[in-house]
Amino acid sequence: MSESNRRYLEPDWFTRNIFNPTVQTLTRRGISFWGSRILEVRGRKSGVWRSVPVNLLTHDGNDYLVAPRGETQWVRNLRAAGEGRLRVGKRTTTFEAVELPDADKPRILQPYLERWKWEVGQFFEGVGPDASEEELFAIAPNHPVFSITTRA
Repeated sequence: MSESNRRYLEPDWFTRNIFNPTVQTLTRRGISFWGSRILEVRGRKSGVWRSVPVNLLTHDGNDYLVAPRGETQWVRNLRAAGEGRLRVGKRTTTFEAVELPDADKPRILQPYLERWKWEVGQFFEGVGPDASEEELFAIAPNHPVFSITTRA
């Protein structure tokens, strides 16, 4: 799939100007909103650190980042960098990221939707946590998922 054909759902005014800045401010102050973190990753062209609030999913002892809006800038930057930082308050964790193939995504999308459907469900084409494996496979290409491993 070429860069121009990848799915991306742009945030609306409320999300861009109220919701995300509020979550980012609280998370920076050490208040994690349902598992929120500030993802920091270097820009793939500029090399400048970029930050965005994300939901960190811990499932079966592993950590994952899911992109409900699709091919966002943070996804493209994380693919290029292969590493980043997650922050809550003054605590920063450095990590390495590996993108999961579509075939492995349903086992992560299901618990992700269980936890955050109320917040991100609108971006999953009507698919929820009770969806069949076939339904999850069908939407998997639209939602990048990264397994993250903390560096010592």
